Amino acid sequence: MRNRNTNTILRAVSILFLSGALVLAIISLIGYSRQRNNYPARMTIAGVPVGGLTPAEASQRLLEVYTSPVEVLYEDATIQIEPGVIGFQPDIESILAAADLTRTGGSFWGGFWDYLWNRNPPETDIPLSAAVAEERLREYLQNEIAARYDLPAAPAQPIPGGSDFIPGTPGRALDIDRAVLLISDALKSPANRSVALSITRSTAARPTAENLEILLKQIVQVSKFDGLLGLYMMDLQTGQEIHFGINNKEEISVAPVDIAFTASSTIKVPIVASYLINRGSNLDSTTADIISRVLGKSDNSATDLVLERIDAAVGPLMVTQDMKRLGLSNTFINGFFYLGAPPLSPRPVTPANSRADIFADPDPYSQTTASEMGLLLADIYQCAKNSGGALIASFPDKVEPKTCQLLIDFMAQDKLGSLIQGGVPDGTLVPHKHGYVPASDGVVRDTSDVGIVYTPGGDFVIAIYTYHPVNNIWDVTNPMIADLTKAVYNYFNVLSQ
Repeated sequence: MRNRNTNTILRAVSILFLSGALVLAIISLIGYSRQRNNYPARMTIAGVPVGGLTPAEASQRLLEVYTSPVEVLYEDATIQIEPGVIGFQPDIESILAAADLTRTGGSFWGGFWDYLWNRNPPETDIPLSAAVAEERLREYLQNEIAARYDLPAAPAQPIPGGSDFIPGTPGRALDIDRAVLLISDALKSPANRSVALSITRSTAARPTAENLEILLKQIVQVSKFDGLLGLYMMDLQTGQEIHFGINNKEEISVAPVDIAFTASSTIKVPIVASYLINRGSNLDSTTADIISRVLGKSDNSATDLVLERIDAAVGPLMVTQDMKRLGLSNTFINGFFYLGAPPLSPRPVTPANSRADIFADPDPYSQTTASEMGLLLADIYQCAKNSGGALIASFPDKVEPKTCQLLIDFMAQDKLGSLIQGGVPDGTLVPHKHGYVPASDGVVRDTSDVGIVYTPGGDFVIAIYTYHPVNNIWDVTNPMIADLTKAVYNYFNVLSQ
């Protein structure tokens, strides 16, 4: 009887435990099934945590993140860019499909077993699938940001009536290629959606050559000088030229034929150049001293010695021929310097002294033009600096860079301190040659200066010739030439003027 009752109790208890286990299993199965309908706890989609969310809730969260504006910073300006405006479109449907495959693709019972043992699923991240319309992004950056916030560099502007310039302003420009990369990355990031745009900066531009030319003409026109002036300037870095003539405040043509001026002592540069071409640059001390007197002290008797060493009979004509070989058809010397020296040929006729519209009463013994003397100096500079220019091309077996540098060194001994040198800061290297000569009545009508000016901002050649039919007054011409040179110097060195 006892054994029967015991068995009945044991059977009832077993049934009870089995029933409880079954109930627990059903409850767990229901819980697991509900959990399986949502994304696993450690799942992220495109970097966005979606654990425990339904697909609909995950879709909403993804849209909230990836359609939120991207913030871009341009200097102090903050711009909000809506992703849709620039063609950014996350492919939510394909992303969720990939997430659902991960969520439901594993073994049901294997997952249920892990659930029963409270095992966390592995971390899973579903990558973002999105398209960036790069052309639309570039168009937006160009039209909406660069067009609004970029600032072009403004060139320095001349101060009318003076020789100085108002400094320009630096510029800035959006680096669009870099911005496309940065914004594309931000569009695809759920958290880093702020971008500091890269800016390319440009320094303030130098004044334009056109503005410099206007300023130079204004300097002449507002000065007290009412004679004839020819000016030539070359930027020795770029070869850009400024060339004009002004007669009694009115501009006159210098093309295609320039104005013939008395060369006076500036002809000594071609003379020494011709000596070095024909006799070489290995100078003994006596010859070096003679040339120093020619270019440093403008000694006429020393100049005749140089001409005689070129050729005792026709040295001047050889100088003229050398200049013609360089293409300088308006530059000549037709006799020696000593008083009463006869002309060596009939008065030379050149395109410049054949002009009928303008007359500067050029000396029949030596003439040149501002442009030809400027071109000669530019050739000397290029020859010394980089073995270029017409000197080496025309005399390849006779001229080398040291020849031209020697000539520049001799020219640097002219320490007048006025005219061109008067327009540059102290200590500026200015190899030059000035010239002025009294007429037979003792009045100076021609004043000129030609030189190479070495500056921190760039080197240049300047040649200025002036003529006045009555009296070329030094106190008028000298400050005008100094101001013209100062304006060109400031053009190359705006920041340090």
